[in-house]
Amino acid sequence: MSVPGGISPRVLRGAVLSFRDDPRRTASQDAHDFHEKGAVALDEQGRIAWSGGLADLPAAYRRWQADDHGGALILPGFIDAHIHFPQFRMLAAPGRDLLDWLNRFTFTEEARYADPAHAAAAAEIFLDRLFAHGTTTAAAYSSVHAVSAEALFAAADRRNMALITGKTLMDRNAPDDVRDDAEAGTRDSESLIKKWHNYGRLRYAVTPRFAVTSTDAQLRAAGELYQSHPGVYMQTHLSESAGEIEMVKSLFPSARDYTDVYDRCGLLGRRSLFGHGIHLSERECARLSETGSVVVHCPTSNTFLGSGLLDIDHITDPRRPVRFAVASDVGGGLSYSMLATLGEAHKVAQLKGRRLSALDSFYLATLGNARALELDSEIGSLEPGLWADIVVVDPRATPVLAGRQDLSESLEDMLFALMMLGDDRAVAATYVAGRCVYRREPGMEGH
Repeated sequence: MSVPGGISPRVLRGAVLSFRDDPRRTASQDAHDFHEKGAVALDEQGRIAWSGGLADLPAAYRRWQADDHGGALILPGFIDAHIHFPQFRMLAAPGRDLLDWLNRFTFTEEARYADPAHAAAAAEIFLDRLFAHGTTTAAAYSSVHAVSAEALFAAADRRNMALITGKTLMDRNAPDDVRDDAEAGTRDSESLIKKWHNYGRLRYAVTPRFAVTSTDAQLRAAGELYQSHPGVYMQTHLSESAGEIEMVKSLFPSARDYTDVYDRCGLLGRRSLFGHGIHLSERECARLSETGSVVVHCPTSNTFLGSGLLDIDHITDPRRPVRFAVASDVGGGLSYSMLATLGEAHKVAQLKGRRLSALDSFYLATLGNARALELDSEIGSLEPGLWADIVVVDPRATPVLAGRQDLSESLEDMLFALMMLGDDRAVAATYVAGRCVYRREPGMEGH
């Protein structure tokens, strides 16, 4: 349920967790702050005024209205670095592999977004669903239709939400009703950038879907857009499945590899978000590292579509580390929940012989993703001055979780249970820019 209303200064009480650095790179005790009895003060501007132990709450904030969340965990809002708005109802659509899934279901569903009324109604449901799962910021794909991006921008702006999106660019290997051309795609993107980029908390992403559905001419036009508008993002897909990689080789025979297709078009950079990156070579990782580009791990869609298992340690090798994020990838992904996404990321890491702790994981979904999106000066932690985008997670939300938490002996234990057993039922409340936009109703816990 969405909760309407204005902003009034308030204090959130509960167990407070926020990260200062990456636990994989910094000693755990220096990477995070945790207060079992803590508080976060939210000011009338929708920003964090103070956070810390409840006993240390300054007297000035003790007079403010309080939302007491008991033993629930207060965290920075979850950030989803790769999700598809027009696929919001497509979860668990079957396909033999990525390309079959696109042709059987995805393009047909996305064609509906040429209708402004459909796009507007879907945007309301999509964002409310994100909030119900504790996600307060997303880098989202729209459809090829400009009205789709318009609808999502407008809905996010009404919520004062941080959102990155853009009109998808596709000029080949797709049905006519989800295809544009290089010239029209550039013209529509220019218009959307002018209207929406840096409007409120919104940012634009130049969005060529992937090399299979864009000609060299369209990719070069996308690169020119990206380079000529400082501060915009670029999002696309890279090295997701074996069949896709072979198709890219046949379409771009002169390219050294998949990454080179994008590189020679000017699409690599610090605001470049490459979904998946499962099968990257050493040369590709080195080039992505050199340019500061980001690989976005989408574990639930990778296992669902049989695309492969990403090796986190290969991607983040300190000799040439690639910047890294994590995402749900709805609707190839099977859940809006970043808790479920983190649980799947843990399993993928296990299958690759790697370790991804719960503290590592919760860092990725908060400050880690904020850093990957170059938004850590605004969101991602509970530092004073940042936007008050917050999720409250109940570690005992279901009977199964409650029983498991009886065995927890540490913060790591509690978080691990949440990411392996938790879902939207564990989200007690979500705040965006200081306003409560979702609150779980009594009786929604399930069994």
